[in-house]
Amino acid sequence: MSAVGPWAGLRVAVTGHTGFKGAWLALWLAELGATVHGLALDAPTEPSMYRVARVRERLASERIGDIRDAALVRSWMAEVRPDAVFHLAAQSLVRRSYREPLETFATNVMGTVHVLDAVAATPGVRALVNVTSDKCYENRERPEPYAEHDPMGGRDPYSASKGCAELVAAAYRRSFLEERGVRLASARAGNVIGGGDWAEDRLVPDLLRAFDDGRPAVLRSPDATRPWQHVLEPLSGYLRLGTRLLEPGGAAFADGWNFGPEPADVQPVRWIADRLCELIPGAHWYVSDAPRPHEAHWLSLDSGKANRELGWRPRWRLGEGLARTVEWHRAWRSGVDMQRASIEQLKAHGAPS
Repeated sequence: MSAVGPWAGLRVAVTGHTGFKGAWLALWLAELGATVHGLALDAPTEPSMYRVARVRERLASERIGDIRDAALVRSWMAEVRPDAVFHLAAQSLVRRSYREPLETFATNVMGTVHVLDAVAATPGVRALVNVTSDKCYENRERPEPYAEHDPMGGRDPYSASKGCAELVAAAYRRSFLEERGVRLASARAGNVIGGGDWAEDRLVPDLLRAFDDGRPAVLRSPDATRPWQHVLEPLSGYLRLGTRLLEPGGAAFADGWNFGPEPADVQPVRWIADRLCELIPGAHWYVSDAPRPHEAHWLSLDSGKANRELGWRPRWRLGEGLARTVEWHRAWRSGVDMQRASIEQLKAHGAPS
């Protein structure tokens, strides 16, 4: 990838840069020539993509802090004075949201308010991509994919908090940001996989932990269907969306956008587990009958709008995404330089246009 392009030389603020998706995005932006500034809590897991790939080395600055602190967010934004902002900081786990609903709503709703309010108060910001989730939609347990015009909702605290974050973004866009010339778009992705994810209660990390330990993996809901995609797919969509927002006429893109996989890659949990067992000899799994909180059975996204209006489509199908995930994981276990290995995967995927 070349540092000559739409992001070269721009000041870009990324919230949540120590998280799985945020670390990959910060590294990608740095490779594209942006001057990247991060705000986040410390890395959420040990190990983490942020530390293993030495993402801090590629940042111009970082602030370790909590987006629930409105004064901190505002002072950081005023200090960085970015051209563009990617807001990814969040409590991102459904099962954790049942254990910690107050933290989930405070982070995902009021944290988003704090970021948008800080942007509104900072001169020079031109574009903001607010990253929410495919779970922001009111899930009616239907096999048909959800499109951008479907209503927001959510039964569990995590999903409801993301639906709320979408309503907050729409209100700030109309009430404050449009008149200041800030173009705000929301991005909704599917269930991401990829190297560098060690989160709790997430399918692929749980499978890999079990397989690394030489024990069978435990599946909670083998027939639950999700829009699986490699992490670089939605990130390429966020970057393309950000580019369009910064261009002349970019106000037309200040809206909600789905970045999901091809329909054939909307698969049940057992499909993912079976493919990983094929890639990792000796691995196997079984189904747990332990009680579990409610999680949606059906979930998929309609990305037709991004296909038509942004020219965005996934580049790696799910099978290749799983193979790239295992490739990254094996490299890490072998002691490879993981910043270099991660950059090689970015190059293999290709620069977003």
